[in-house]
Amino acid sequence: MKPSNSKRKRGRKPTTPVAETMDLQLPSSSLAADEAQVLPADSSPQPTSRLSRGRPRKTRRHSIPNEDVASADGKLPPSSLKRGPQHIFASNGERADLVMVTAAGEPLPRWDQVVKAVPSMDAVVKVFCVHTEPNFSLPWQRKRQYSSSSSGFIIGGRRVLTNAHSVEHYTQVKLKKRGSDTKYLATVLAIGTECDIAMLTVNDDEFWEGVSPVEFGSLPALQDAVTVVGYPIGGDTISVTSGVVSRMEILSYVHGSTELLGLQIDAAINSGNSGGPALNDKGKCVGIAFQSLKHEDVENIGYVIPTPVILHFINDYEKSSEYTGFPILGIEWQKMENPDLRKAMGMMPDQKGVRVRRVEPTAPESEFLKQSDIILSFDGVDIANDGTVPFRHGERIGFSYLVSQKYTGETALIKVLRNAKVHEFNIRLATHKKLVPAHIKGRPPSYYIIAGFVFTAISVPYLRSEYGKDYEYDAPVKLLEKHLHAMAQSPDEQLVVVSQVLVADINIGYEDIVNTQVVAFNGKPVKNLKSLANMVESCTDEFLQFDLEYEQIVVLQAKTAKAATPDILTTHCIPSAISADLKS
Repeated sequence: MKPSNSKRKRGRKPTTPVAETMDLQLPSSSLAADEAQVLPADSSPQPTSRLSRGRPRKTRRHSIPNEDVASADGKLPPSSLKRGPQHIFASNGERADLVMVTAAGEPLPRWDQVVKAVPSMDAVVKVFCVHTEPNFSLPWQRKRQYSSSSSGFIIGGRRVLTNAHSVEHYTQVKLKKRGSDTKYLATVLAIGTECDIAMLTVNDDEFWEGVSPVEFGSLPALQDAVTVVGYPIGGDTISVTSGVVSRMEILSYVHGSTELLGLQIDAAINSGNSGGPALNDKGKCVGIAFQSLKHEDVENIGYVIPTPVILHFINDYEKSSEYTGFPILGIEWQKMENPDLRKAMGMMPDQKGVRVRRVEPTAPESEFLKQSDIILSFDGVDIANDGTVPFRHGERIGFSYLVSQKYTGETALIKVLRNAKVHEFNIRLATHKKLVPAHIKGRPPSYYIIAGFVFTAISVPYLRSEYGKDYEYDAPVKLLEKHLHAMAQSPDEQLVVVSQVLVADINIGYEDIVNTQVVAFNGKPVKNLKSLANMVESCTDEFLQFDLEYEQIVVLQAKTAKAATPDILTTHCIPSAISADLKS
């Protein structure tokens, strides 16, 4: 579901900050409550660090008039707590414990008490993963494997949560507990690409001994303190950092290429912090660290996956024994903030909503919704003219949040205004089928080769592999237009291109064709890569003619092309002319 203000991505590269996923941790955590100043007993206070010219300022020394400080009743008054090397004794001559207090006079917890108060840290594990990514340029093989480390945490049911990008294209995953020297082999149960969450388990019973699972807390409010725990870059041991919730809204999930509810915290997330829990002051998990904002003008902006998204992922897996995804409305919509536009669409003064611009042909909504329908409410919740709905006290949020709270296959009651009449539809919700998919869900890329022409299907990972992370600015305009605006007309439709031409005598003159869409073969439209391969293999015509975009054509003699293919495969050490998934 996309609003109408989607911007064209071609042209000069942006100078705005870009969110990136990170595989390590966050900023520093403070144990002080209220406005207390905690001073160690064996050191003197340090002046504020400043850069200045001239003679350095003298710091005022704090001293205790008498070495034995005690009140008449034998208790230490808060005002008597000064820093220094002296020992402190009660009036009976016995040595007293140093008690640090807040500005309100309440004692601060001792360090050993603090450690006991945060048992959730023992449930945080370090995730070691070996990745083997597909090679989209040479789809018959994979890239060189590499290793990464990130964070995760234990939840109920002998399960571990981490980020999906932490185990993407995994070959092997291992987990190590805090204070342990043993790495345990893990099994990946589910990967939620859209929400960037993965669920793991360990078969070894020893791994689960002596560890209490992390419990989930409610959605935090703005300015609530959060502590992020994990294994970021800069060391091997666990790291604890802190911040506050500074923003809560629908965020763009970089890895999932989707938009879901997210928390912004005023703490940097470093490489390796991904997958670590964000804990509230009661030690309960309120989110998972997963990405941060990187820019020269930005500091300490990290993002956390909140509990509603996490619990949706867990419940989805428990209900279906697999991850089915987050449903969306298969529409593009327009805001109705202009009064003349509302009047022209037949809206009454008390009616609010958003206009349907386009409906995905493959979406269930296409049976009910039409262009220029005004969506007034979703499941009984009224939608404002800017597309927002009430969220919490004093807050509003995009109505896509209501859709994301549903599960695939569930129904929703949608009220629409059509031709000045109100209609209600019970619509079954489903996941989105994009013409250019955001992920290939761990499968190797499909390909087909004939006479040195390598045909494949376009996906976002393919574009990123070919043109880098700035593919939305560097890829060909035609492909970007299809990626950003085109809609699939059928569930199995794909965007098929000539990826490259493996040079041989038979394809002389065609060597420069790269990433060019195939529109038709011998006059028949190309629906997907499998249909193209079947048409070519079963062709009995004298020539093979491929109609490409920009009215370009490729013509090959059929018998010669098929006879030359095996030698080309041998020259380039390609095991098969067709990927395994297209053979079935």
